[in-house]
Amino acid sequence: MIGDFIEKIPWDYLEEELSGFCHKSMGRPAKPIRLMVGLMIFKQMENLSDERIVEAWVANPYMQYFYGETQFQWHYPCDPTDLTYFRKRIGEEGVQKILEVSILLHGKKALEKEVLIDTTVQEKNITFPTDSKLHRKIIENCRKIAQDESIPLRRSYNRTVKRLLLDLRFANHPKNRKRANKAQRHPKTIAGRLVRELFRKLPEYILGFYRATPERFKAVPSQQKKSKNKIYSLHEPDVYCISKGNEHKKYEFGSKASIVSTRDSGIIVGAMCFKANIYDGHTLERVLRQVTNLLGERPDVACVTGNIGGERE
Repeated sequence: MIGDFIEKIPWDYLEEELSGFCHKSMGRPAKPIRLMVGLMIFKQMENLSDERIVEAWVANPYMQYFYGETQFQWHYPCDPTDLTYFRKRIGEEGVQKILEVSILLHGKKALEKEVLIDTTVQEKNITFPTDSKLHRKIIENCRKIAQDESIPLRRSYNRTVKRLLLDLRFANHPKNRKRANKAQRHPKTIAGRLVRELFRKLPEYILGFYRATPERFKAVPSQQKKSKNKIYSLHEPDVYCISKGNEHKKYEFGSKASIVSTRDSGIIVGAMCFKANIYDGHTLERVLRQVTNLLGERPDVACVTGNIGGERE
């Protein structure tokens, strides 16, 4: 069964299409494309992290055979960070080629005239965002940057932040409410002080290495409850607060994604993620354009759910 499935995948085609994204004259030789593509496929199928998929590779001989190994291997195939570099290297164009190959494996079943389009939220792996959490993360990051660049700070606020965390305990108790409210506001002041001091002392040539970090650190303390384009995570910039209208979970933090599948066979023939919190109806044309490029023809009927309504062509 698995041997027939492996033979259906055009590995030579993937090697030819994705090899152009690798620099052959710079750095050490890249990992085999079949290995990296296979790790990406199983990572999505099993919903695993980069670290877990590498560990599963060692324990699963079927996965190793899928990646082209002829003998059982006892060592990791690559470092988990190599998957991150590979995804960045091939970009959206390379991932779309892998999706195109997965669609072609189903043959005529994927060429249905009616498709189902569902727009939902792709949640990010972040903690529930609050202002006090972001302020404390800014304080920690500022201390780390100062330590890495050997920049002395007038004050590190280590003991102060620990004391404020203790003051936040049992914040809903009437006797602790005043003290807890003060403990929530104080990290904002500390974060602003450290950001101003740190980036006042950093040289310009070093400041350029951190790219958007200074602007993000300065924007978080100044944002209010009703501010637009709020920052909800320091390491994940493309995070939006999206309301789905669910009673049990009113808000979800992530980015908007659209999934297109065939009506009868349920084959996924399109998938897009958007870097803006746009209206569901405005995503429809872009998703249909992607499906047309992947299948070579435009579906006759698109049945959509959510706030878009239905569209028949």
